[in-house]
Amino acid sequence: MKHRISIAALLILTVGLIASRADAAEPCPTGLAEGKRITVLVEGDGPDVVLIPGLSSPRAVWDATADRLKDKYRLHRVQIRGFGDAAGVNAEGPVLDPMMREVADYIDDCITDQGRAAPAIIGHSMGGLTGLMIAARAPDEVGRLMIVDALPFIGTLFNPAATADSMKPQAEQMAAMMRAQHGQPVPTAPISDPGPVSMVGSMSNQPAGRTAILGWMRTADARVTAQVLHDVMTTDMRGELAAVTAPVTLLYAQDDSLMTGERAKAAFEPQYVGVPKFAAQMVAGSRHFIMLDQPETFAKAVDDFLAD
Repeated sequence: MKHRISIAALLILTVGLIASRADAAEPCPTGLAEGKRITVLVEGDGPDVVLIPGLSSPRAVWDATADRLKDKYRLHRVQIRGFGDAAGVNAEGPVLDPMMREVADYIDDCITDQGRAAPAIIGHSMGGLTGLMIAARAPDEVGRLMIVDALPFIGTLFNPAATADSMKPQAEQMAAMMRAQHGQPVPTAPISDPGPVSMVGSMSNQPAGRTAILGWMRTADARVTAQVLHDVMTTDMRGELAAVTAPVTLLYAQDDSLMTGERAKAAFEPQYVGVPKFAAQMVAGSRHFIMLDQPETFAKAVDDFLAD
């Protein structure tokens, strides 16, 4: 009888162990993780850092940052499908909210469910808004957040009294114009600096920066760019800021040829009132792509942010 009980107990224990292993989240290995709306390049070792690019930008926008950090951190470089690769399901319907939820699920599955600390997130532009959405709606998945030149609601740059609803007509018009570019021949001429007074010139004050941005815009899927632009313009996170428990650091650009320091501060910092733990740093001499225009200042800010 004792022998039979021991065998039965062993069988129950074995079945239990098999079930628990089946239920456990599988670790996400180094290399490329393929998601429905995103892909994530995992490299390096150490505390986890998630890097999210902005509108039309591939993960390559973080190349210099990744080269500096991957010896000390485990990096998760997100790329939205359509920005550097095929659009897939992002070609139709809303993108920002389902993409944000997929990034949050990835963090849960590959980082926090593995017993690792919630990661630092660094997001540029739309990527910063994505990080803010995750920090408000899935706060356990964010250890700290750096937002690079982004706002909780971009509509206030168009009109201080703007609302998500009031922005819809303009967002739809701009998205329609951009969507109409889908299917047009992609220029084959070598990419060169379009100059400081070009549309790209408003994003970077460096020739190399403008050239890189133009190249990324050429290869981005116009349908995805159009939809994400619409989603960003009609997303207002100001009412959810109190739910953000992670420390938030804002880096915002200031270029005298576009905006005085006083105006830049007034445009950015008041929008984050309500975030419990908040710090802001203006980066002078820079346009939207701070990491391209002021790489040394950006690198130091990132190092300080991760060291806190």
